[in-house]
Amino acid sequence: MTATLLLLGVLATFAGWWLMRQGIASRPWLETGPLEVASPRGAVALPAAKIGLGVFIGVAAALMALLLSAYSMRMALPDWSPPPQPRLLWVNTAVLVVASLALQRAVRAVQGGDREGTGSGLLLGGVAGLAFVAGQLAAWRQLATAGYLPTGNPADAFFYLITAVHGLHLLGGLVALGRTGAKLRQGVPDDRLRLSVELCAVYWHFLLLAWIVLFFTLAFSPSLDWLVALCVAPFR
Repeated sequence: MTATLLLLGVLATFAGWWLMRQGIASRPWLETGPLEVASPRGAVALPAAKIGLGVFIGVAAALMALLLSAYSMRMALPDWSPPPQPRLLWVNTAVLVVASLALQRAVRAVQGGDREGTGSGLLLGGVAGLAFVAGQLAAWRQLATAGYLPTGNPADAFFYLITAVHGLHLLGGLVALGRTGAKLRQGVPDDRLRLSVELCAVYWHFLLLAWIVLFFTLAFSPSLDWLVALCVAPFR
């Protein structure tokens, strides 16, 4: 259960931070002043797109947590033999960090009305995302060449499954980035563009956090038992 607790803890913290920034904890009934300016960022004012993204992230996080839970339980059986982790995965992790930082740069640019900076941030994020996907495919090829195939061992199959699920979510993020870039080229109003860029950035931050948990679980899960023991000790 170590992997599941790690993923749920990290993603719950991220979700709580994001919702607080959206004003989900505000109390509009206590606000004073004209109705049209009271609690401009209250929970009731959240755009439907942000609510939808929050729901989607929750579902995606639950799916990944279930996968890691199954991974942790299957790991206890005697036939478990995890494959070596290609060093390329470390490079891929750094590339995904670059993508997340680029999207955050795009957010700052669009908030300042800098469309050129917004475009460069989106472009860098998209290129880094494509590089991550290419790197993951290259890592798969390295493992397959070395004889570690999905049919070889349950640990091998879980590695391919978990990384594939994350990769599919990342491809969805690339589609969203492409649509946001198209909005920028079409000259949509600043408020619509800002919302799209912010949603892309939040999703890519989620992808980064999810990948860090997934990667470190795949690479170091047997050595993290002390962490779950530390987490549950106060409740015993």
